[in-house]
Order: sequence, then structure tokens, then C-alpha cells
Amino acid sequence: MPVDKDVGVNDTMAKQMLKGNIAIAEAALRAGLEAYFGYPITPQTELLEHLSKRMVDEGRVFLQAESEVAAINMVYGAASTGARVMTSSSSPGISLMQEGMSYIAGSELPVVIVDVMRGGPGLGNILPAQGDYFQVTRSAGHGDFHPIVLAPASVQEAIDFTVLAFDLAEKYRHMVIIAADGQIGQMMEPAELPEMKPINKVRPDWALTGANGRGKRIITSIYLSGEEMETFNQKIQDRLVEIKLNEQRWAELYTDDCVLLVIGYGTAGRIARSAVEAAREKGLKVGLLRPQTLYPFPDDRISELADYTEGCLVVEMNAGQMVDDVRLAVGGQIPVSFYGRMGGIVPLPDEILEAIEDTYEKLTIHTPK
Repeated sequence: MPVDKDVGVNDTMAKQMLKGNIAIAEAALRAGLEAYFGYPITPQTELLEHLSKRMVDEGRVFLQAESEVAAINMVYGAASTGARVMTSSSSPGISLMQEGMSYIAGSELPVVIVDVMRGGPGLGNILPAQGDYFQVTRSAGHGDFHPIVLAPASVQEAIDFTVLAFDLAEKYRHMVIIAADGQIGQMMEPAELPEMKPINKVRPDWALTGANGRGKRIITSIYLSGEEMETFNQKIQDRLVEIKLNEQRWAELYTDDCVLLVIGYGTAGRIARSAVEAAREKGLKVGLLRPQTLYPFPDDRISELADYTEGCLVVEMNAGQMVDDVRLAVGGQIPVSFYGRMGGIVPLPDEILEAIEDTYEKLTIHTPK
């Protein structure tokens, strides 16, 4: 799809100050959310708290489940009716939801799941991190599928991507995950909310709405014969090809003449932008690409940039996870370096700038091809 320039992160022309978690919750409501099921866990609890009042005020369904396992299975059931449904959690809670997420994928249900990532593994801590990359892009449950994964880098993008998530889920009858690290969930900045959409009462032709004189509909993820299971899996693979073709999203800056391409998503990508701008002021030809979809990953654009870029530096708030996808995308054309912080430590612009300078110096050619 067309390239989105890296704008909006520092946009101050918005209407109100909003915390990321509350912005996501309100955007979901205004996008037509009909039912929310969740369980409190830091750093996403404000999202649940906001919806506990707003959903009731609007006459919609809110239920705090007894656990994340219960919440995702409530989502499974409600989504079967064709309603717009959502849950949210943070890293350990998403781990508990994995089985239900696989059932949802196996039943082709359009649901939205928000993961406000924290430090791990295990219970970890409540600080912002990006250690869930493998979990949301590679697994999200057993079986051969990938959810669509959106990664906002600002409160405004968190709002916009929440609305987009519901539309994509219904377009492809597919699960969509909003992967927002804890920094995005907790930060406040000016942002503009969308207008309230009316609830869509028209249900899709696969939804379970009561027979009402028509033939019965069945939603299931069980296919007992190998041939039937393979046929269904091929249907998912064909859909993923379509998603990969049409839904790659990214933002980029200073890529026209860059010698070194810096790649980061979410908060890491946002901070990397400041470091890239500082490097530019020093005369270094450095560009930035910030993936907005972690699946489908923007392979095509990264591969194009690798044709005339001399090297790549990946910045993440983990030990190195997205870096694997970058290496696959560049296909060995250029060297790929990595800089990361773990445990919920957010890298500073000066740290990333130092990594940029070190990587830039190591490149043997400083002139674009």
C-alpha cells in the first residue's frame, strides 16, 4: 500500500489530552464496540476501567471475567453472533488467552485483542517492553495462522489503529491484535477521537443469530479428517496471502538518500526518530522505517530500501525479536545490526544515537549505490 510518511507522533493540533489506554477504550466504543470482556492487569487496567462505565452508559455489554481464560472464551462466544467484540490484557494475560485465540482463529471470527506489553518472561514487571513480538506475530495459539498485528507509536495512532482493527477484522473475518507497549498505554498527549458510529445491527451470513426458519449455522474449529483440516488450513493460508499483499503498513523518514536505515516499532521507533534526526544534524545519512503492521511485516518496502542502503540498525525494547523479520526481509543484501534494552528499560535517544554512530562507522561504503 502507499507509504505513510512519519507524521503525527508529535502532532499538537488535536482536541484533548488523552492517556493511551483510555484513548484505545474510547476509540473502540466509538468504532461500534458492542461487548467487552476482560480482566485487570497492569499496565492496561485503565482501559478496562474506562469501559466499565462507558459501555454501561451506552447500554452495551461489559463484563469483568474471573480470569483471562474466561474472558477470551466469552469473546469467542460473543463474536460468534457477529457482534463487534474486544478484550484487552498485558503480556502474562495474553499468554493465558492463547488457547482461546487459537479457537477463534480456527472458527474464523473477527475479534480485536489489545496487548499493552510489559516486561517478562513470567510475571516480569509492569514496565513497558516489547517482548511479546514473537507471541503476537508467531504464535497467538497453536496451528498454522497469523493474526493481523498493528503497532501504534503515539496516542493518535492508538486511536486510529483501534478503529482500523475492527474494520480489518470484519473485512477478512480474522483476528486483529493491537500491540501497544506499556509506554503507549500510559502516556498522555493531544489526540483527536473519531465520531461515534451507530451499532451495526445487520449480522453477517455466518453469524449465529437463531435459526428463525432458516437452515442451521455451525461455527467450529474441529475438522476430524486430515483432508478436511488441510483444506481449511489452506483457506487460512490463502487469506494470509491476500492480507500480506494488501495490508503492509509503515511510516518512513529520510529514506531517499540514507546510507544506514534504522528500523523500530512502537515506542522504540518513536525514540529512534529523535536519534535519527540528531544523526542527520551531524551530517550522517540515516533514515528511519517504522513498521505499523508487525504482521503483515512490511517486507516489500524494506527489501526495496535494501537495494540502495548500505546497512540496517534494528532498535527494540527486547533482546532482539523483530530483527529476525528484518534479516529475512533484506535477504542478506546488507548487514543488519541490533540495539535493544530489556526488562522494561526504555532506551534514550542518546543511546540509540551512539549505536547509530557506531554502526555507521563500521559500514565500509558511505555512498548510496
